[in-house]
Amino acid sequence: MIAIAGTIGTGLFLGTGRSLAQGGPASMLICYGIVAFIVYVTLLLLGEMATQYPVAGSFNAYATRFFSPSYGFALSWNYWFNDAVSVASDLTAAQLVLQFWTTWHPWVISLVFWVFLVSINAFHVRAYGELGKEYWLSSLKVVTIIIFIILGIFVNVGVNQSHTYIGGDNWRIPGAPFVGGFGGFAKVFVTASFAYGGTESLGITAGETRNPSRNMPRVVKFVFWRILLFYILSVLLIGLNVPWDYPDLSNKSTTTSPFTIVFEQAGSTVAASFMNTVILTSVLSAGNHALFAGTRVLYGLSVVGPNPQAPRIFSRTTSAGVPLPALLLTSSISVLCFGSSFIGSGVLWGWLQNIVGVSNQIAWLSIGLASLRFRKAWVRQGRSMEELKFRAEWTWPWGPWFVIISVTVLILVQGWSSIFPVFSAIDFVSLYIEIPVMLVMYVTWIVAKRVVSTSPGSGNSFSAPAHETTPLIGTGTGGSPSRWFDIVDIQTVDLHKDEYDEDVIDEAEDEKRAKRLQSGARLLWRVYYLVA
Repeated sequence: MIAIAGTIGTGLFLGTGRSLAQGGPASMLICYGIVAFIVYVTLLLLGEMATQYPVAGSFNAYATRFFSPSYGFALSWNYWFNDAVSVASDLTAAQLVLQFWTTWHPWVISLVFWVFLVSINAFHVRAYGELGKEYWLSSLKVVTIIIFIILGIFVNVGVNQSHTYIGGDNWRIPGAPFVGGFGGFAKVFVTASFAYGGTESLGITAGETRNPSRNMPRVVKFVFWRILLFYILSVLLIGLNVPWDYPDLSNKSTTTSPFTIVFEQAGSTVAASFMNTVILTSVLSAGNHALFAGTRVLYGLSVVGPNPQAPRIFSRTTSAGVPLPALLLTSSISVLCFGSSFIGSGVLWGWLQNIVGVSNQIAWLSIGLASLRFRKAWVRQGRSMEELKFRAEWTWPWGPWFVIISVTVLILVQGWSSIFPVFSAIDFVSLYIEIPVMLVMYVTWIVAKRVVSTSPGSGNSFSAPAHETTPLIGTGTGGSPSRWFDIVDIQTVDLHKDEYDEDVIDEAEDEKRAKRLQSGARLLWRVYYLVA
């Protein structure tokens, strides 16, 4: 439910409108399908590592352990930046959702919601939990999408205000099914990546998952297929029922949810308002989650090991345990959302969506890099394949390379329309700013390590972490890392540390499950496990 809650949100409810307007129904369906397959393979690679090493930190920890500590540092800061910008994106999305009812001063709406979310997170972690209720909000999202799918089918076959059969007519109107040529097609990739962002949160829960060697593989497979089912069916029905040139679907000042449009097509204003209310709660829940997670990521960077990866000031907490300085810095990025008064909510949300979408792609790329090094280390050190607690056998050996190459191509190609036929500086920056940011953070960590290593006992609060005792390639005299690279040596990296060993309780649970599936009521138990 955490993965579903983190994935089904503004990207699906609002982002599909932008995708349809920019690329058309065919581009949207194809791009969402391609990204879905990339995410599926990525989840399998992450599940392989998370099952073997169920540690806190997920792909950040695996990138640091198997690829490069400096890259892991840059990735951690990128993940914080992702959460911080996501808060701004969600506050801007709230403006767009509320435009269904009123167009009154959008920046005031953002300010009210910003104060509300910061106040909730400043009091106590329990307040976040009470607001979040992620399990029930996730259930509401799932039920709403199921209703939408059923309603969308009826609308398409003629149960609509005009009482006409729609079928595939919207794929044959002028400009459809591919809008904007190759540039429009490529542009949909970043909105699709924004929509699928959050699936990697599965790995974050690995360290706290009961019996991970049994549960993580199942979670990876089932959650993906559920998300794929919801997304692909929803995208298909949106493309069939909503024309790409629908008024105010996506422009400078606004973006309208295709879900709300379909409910309106069914002839119910009340149902459309209900759909919009669900979207608004989803937006606020996502903003609440991003602010909480971003605050904890920054706090974690400041307290990791004896030597932090962020200034110590962010480790300070209130008497209730809330890391207030980290909360204030994370929430301060949200001032971006107030720019909507000058450039339009629709345009601003598009830029923020680009930034978050590329950040998600960098996370998937990092999982591919970590998996590649992990698998090479496993083979190079002579570990048996039978020792892997979960092995996505059909992805050997091409899986990591597929993710690395395909995601790299997406990152490079999706900004085509920002360069051709006319160069758009702001669109270009929003699509590619993450690349130099990652490089700067990587170099910053390398330089910081060198400064600290040449100034022992300086008491610098921003020094190299203790985990960099990991053996590195290209070490010089005394085992010091090479000047600009700290790639982990796969021949000597410890593959036994943090490995999960099943305990008696895990074995008893597995035995209990096996007996149920062999009993006379095995069919009922299979249905139970499938649904539950």
